[in-house]
Amino acid sequence: MTPSAQIDRFVHDRLPPADQLPLFRYELPELQLPDQANLVEELLDKAAGKGFADKPMLRSAARTLSYADAAREVNRIAQVLIEDLKLVPGNRVLLRGGNSMEMALGWLAVVKAGLIAVATMPLLRAKELGDIIEKARPVLALCDARLMVELETAQSDHPVLEAIIPFNQPQASGSLEDRASRKNGIFTACKTASDDVALLAFTSGTTGKPKAPVITHRDVLAMCEAWPRHILRATSDDIVVGSPPLAFTFGLGGLLVFPMWAGASVYFHDSPYTPESMVKVIREVGATICYTAPTFYRQMAAFAKSMGVPTLRISVSAGEALPDATRQLWKQATGIEILDGIGGTEVFHIYISAPPGEVRRGAIGKAVPGFTARVVDHEGNEVPRGTVGKLAIIGPVGCRYLNDPRQMDYVKKGWNYPGDAFVEDDDGYFFYQSRADDMIVTAGYNVGGPEVEDALLKHPAVAECAVVGKPDDERGMLIKAFCVLKPGYTGDPALVKSLQEHVKATIAPYKYPREIAFVASLPRTETGKLQRFKLRQLT
Repeated sequence: MTPSAQIDRFVHDRLPPADQLPLFRYELPELQLPDQANLVEELLDKAAGKGFADKPMLRSAARTLSYADAAREVNRIAQVLIEDLKLVPGNRVLLRGGNSMEMALGWLAVVKAGLIAVATMPLLRAKELGDIIEKARPVLALCDARLMVELETAQSDHPVLEAIIPFNQPQASGSLEDRASRKNGIFTACKTASDDVALLAFTSGTTGKPKAPVITHRDVLAMCEAWPRHILRATSDDIVVGSPPLAFTFGLGGLLVFPMWAGASVYFHDSPYTPESMVKVIREVGATICYTAPTFYRQMAAFAKSMGVPTLRISVSAGEALPDATRQLWKQATGIEILDGIGGTEVFHIYISAPPGEVRRGAIGKAVPGFTARVVDHEGNEVPRGTVGKLAIIGPVGCRYLNDPRQMDYVKKGWNYPGDAFVEDDDGYFFYQSRADDMIVTAGYNVGGPEVEDALLKHPAVAECAVVGKPDDERGMLIKAFCVLKPGYTGDPALVKSLQEHVKATIAPYKYPREIAFVASLPRTETGKLQRFKLRQLT
């Protein structure tokens, strides 16, 4: 094994004990990675040798950077971090910003220098940022100049964060761009061991209690050789757009790391997307791959149908369950079969998926090459095909939480338990039922909320919906739906009755929602994930 290059051992010393670690399998030839590797050196510095040097890598309305241009910019920032600020490998650096070229370059520079990136969502407030600072102990933050206030407030309560350097402020003295402009752009990547830490990927908090999965250089490079190679199959001619934040591993993979692996380019919009603006951007830049959440595809469908998306060839959905109603709506509007997938922050990205030509209706897909997945009971024994159980996976990556007792809930006997309930069919296709703790047991029946949601979304009145279990003395739990209506519909008893009858006619009658509440919006994280725990509090 190559010795670690990370002098600061804070994260290494807080990894789970050996008996709580996952097992790792590197069975495919492409997963046989060297013991010494820096992921930025592999994906960016070696791009020239793959013929990508002059190809566009990062695009925006203001400028386009080739792979060679981006490499120089990354080197200049890395020089600032190491030469001027005297950081040492293993130090944590907090990054705060939206999806932008500057955020991407900063992240790459941090990791290339052997530092540990701690990217944070732009909408986090001072308290949430303070919790992350307290756990990760970053010594430096790189922050979009427009987002400084909350971070400065958090810093005042957490002086371990010694300095904040603004970016997206090229003319300002002392900004990251100003400091980097004085550098020559010559920097050698830190000779990290493959198992050195590249990032702390704080979860988006669907349960209200974020955790900090530890992701290594090997993890990221291995995931490049799994879903992107075998399922996505992007090429160097692809132009990628999307809405997931770079601070979320779905976005980091889809909108930076995986395009770099393929030699493709990414377009960063200068403001948050709306469903209409995303369709317009796809048209304007000739985007070929799009990443966003199911809710956004549903809202984009009408615009895509009216305007057309002639260059788009792949639509990737992840982050939450994809209702079949949304899949069919998008396909009717564009002719494109959505590429669905389920993954997790704990393992960086997608581990169950299927290419568009191998889709089975209602299923997410099969285990991605490199992974083994099975559906098990509470003791970890595989259940018969067609039976609901808990998903367990094993592969080239696995969960390692930073100093967190919940490690024992996620990893058991080397297997990763993401907390999802699934059914596997005889052909190895996996059908999502619900989060394991969201399974509704009503009058002895197991009902997955997403199945009921999918039925409700087929009703013309429903724009969005969420289904949870409500405690009930008679039935144990009853099914309750929260519905956001389309314009022109009124949430009255007649509509409740109509929705209930519609569900009874669409799926097994016992699965119909006995209570329906009409709401203006559903609670979601910044990454678009539904926060069912908040809805359960309303029952």
